[in-house]
Amino acid sequence: MFTGIVAAVGRITSITPLGNTGADGVRLVIDAGGLPLADVAIGDSIALNGACMTVVTKAEHEFAVDVSRESLNRTVGLDQPGEVNLEKALTLAERLGGHLVSGHVDGLGVVRRFEPVGESWELVVEAPHDLAKYLAYKGSIVVNGVSLTVNRVADTASGCEFSINLIPHTIEVTTLKHLQPGAKVNLEIDLIARYVERMLSLSQVD
Repeated sequence: MFTGIVAAVGRITSITPLGNTGADGVRLVIDAGGLPLADVAIGDSIALNGACMTVVTKAEHEFAVDVSRESLNRTVGLDQPGEVNLEKALTLAERLGGHLVSGHVDGLGVVRRFEPVGESWELVVEAPHDLAKYLAYKGSIVVNGVSLTVNRVADTASGCEFSINLIPHTIEVTTLKHLQPGAKVNLEIDLIARYVERMLSLSQVD
C-alpha cells in the first residue's frame, strides 16, 4: 500500500527488453534521485508514477524493476527514459498523509487543461467512462502516483472531466509540472469507492 505522497522524483535511465518479441516486458533501471534506498531490499515495492513495481536489483543510488507487457499496455511513462514520481511502500509506523493507494493503475486519463490560477495551477483531466462513477466532489484520485483532491466533476459523453488545484509545493516536488494538454496520465480511483460499489451491487442482487 501507498499514500500517494511522492517521496522523490527519479529518472528512468535505461530500458532493456526481457525477450525478443513485442509481447515481452522490459527491465527498467531507475536513478532514485533523492529517494533513500538504505532500507530497500530486493523484493520490496516502489511505486513509479503510481504503478507498484518490485525491486529486482539495487545499488547505492539506483534500482531496477521488471515491467510486464500488460503493465506497459495499461500505463504511461514507463516505456521511455524520463522522470518518474517515486514512493516506497507504506509501513504501519508512518503517517497516512494522502489516502490509501494500492499502486494499481485503473485507467488512463487525458489532460484537457493545465494552467496557472493565482499562485496555484488548475489541472483538468478527462477520465474514461468506466471510472467516472468513482469520481466525486472533494473525493480522492491518484494522478501519476500523486494523491489529489477533486474540486469539480462534470460528466461528458465519453466519461467525465475532473478539476484539481495544484499548490506550488506539489508542482515543485512532482513530475506533474511537465504535463501538457493532450498528455495521458495514470489514474487510480479511491479504494473505498471501489468497495462501496461492490457492497451496493450485492445489496441490489439480494
